[in-house]
Amino acid sequence: MARYLKYIRKGASVLKRDGVLQLSIQSLQKLEKNKKAKSPRPADKIQYVSLVAREDVLKADWSNAPYVAPQGKHTAPYTINWVMSPPSSGGGHQNIFRFIEFLDSKGYKNNVYIYSTYDNMTIGQARDNVKAYCKAKNLTFRRYKGSMVDADVVFATGWETAYPVFNDSTTAKKMYFVQDFEPYFYPIGTDYVLAENTYKFGFHGITAGGFLSDKLSKDYGMSCDHYDFGAETNLYKHTNNGERKEIFFYARPVTERRGFDLGIMALEIFHKQMPEYTINLAGWDVSGWDVPFPYVNHKTMRLEQLSNLYNQSAAALVISLTNMSLLPLELLACGTIPVVNDGKNNRLVSNNPNIVYVEPSPSALAKALVDTVRSKDITKKAALASASVKNDGWGTSCQKFEDVLVRELTNG
Repeated sequence: MARYLKYIRKGASVLKRDGVLQLSIQSLQKLEKNKKAKSPRPADKIQYVSLVAREDVLKADWSNAPYVAPQGKHTAPYTINWVMSPPSSGGGHQNIFRFIEFLDSKGYKNNVYIYSTYDNMTIGQARDNVKAYCKAKNLTFRRYKGSMVDADVVFATGWETAYPVFNDSTTAKKMYFVQDFEPYFYPIGTDYVLAENTYKFGFHGITAGGFLSDKLSKDYGMSCDHYDFGAETNLYKHTNNGERKEIFFYARPVTERRGFDLGIMALEIFHKQMPEYTINLAGWDVSGWDVPFPYVNHKTMRLEQLSNLYNQSAAALVISLTNMSLLPLELLACGTIPVVNDGKNNRLVSNNPNIVYVEPSPSALAKALVDTVRSKDITKKAALASASVKNDGWGTSCQKFEDVLVRELTNG
């Protein structure tokens, strides 16, 4: 039974990270691989399996005994404990460690506790994944086993980690680093509700962009601050002042919130009207998907490769159906005009006038792409777009994060 639970927990992780489609693909591949294997012994009764341990959910009696922040002022430099899922080599983990590295530079001590019901990632593997993008010196990794070293503050970093943080007997102030509205990662059901409940725990939240702080405060009464998105302008630069006869699409068919099929329909319309433009797809290997137009399959690219590709593209299609992607500002830095689905989840994160917001229909998205590339002053717009984010580095965001942290730890 334990062996099957391990597979289910791994599937739950794939579901959260990459969506239903990729979970289905991996499941089918596993079934195919095991076709010739002997039938397993009859399974025991089905148990609850999720990213969060059942005992942690049962113990977190937030409705009857809500969290009350401890009183008292703390003195910098602070010790910060972070509870997170096993750190990957990029994505949301990379953003967390961007702030950890900044705080480390200010003399803070950071301890990372890995919490997982499915992944036995070793501490060495965690360090190896992180060292490619985080150079923090005073940083330790541990597996969460029910307790932590003394600290001034402890951060939950994903809905499943909010449960052990709530339950922990630490005297540290408990806070919540929120990067997306994670209930949207699931169909309406138990995990949706359990994720949603974490916004009622009483933690102070620091959110990625204004959409989340607005939603969590209005819908759940959660006290929040937010930082604005930035772009690493040392990595993403405007280098092409000439003609651009290509466009870009952030294509992740395994992540439902990135609207792959919606984007493909829009690009099909675009291609019929502008067949001379090369269409670049990057973010995932889409060779197994039926794409009804010629395209270049860049698969998954390294960060240092993206600037050159963006600089070849006059426009980019970026669909974000939950919290906004980091890509629009990075594209702007390269002089690429992003076409983004309209909605509070995106506009409340960035109101940059060079982002083209449009209704999320295939025809409207395609028209916006066509109008953008046909613009007679597209070269001038590229330069203006790049200049508009020149001062939008992550330094301001990191400083805002520290300011909130200091305020929360010194107001008693």
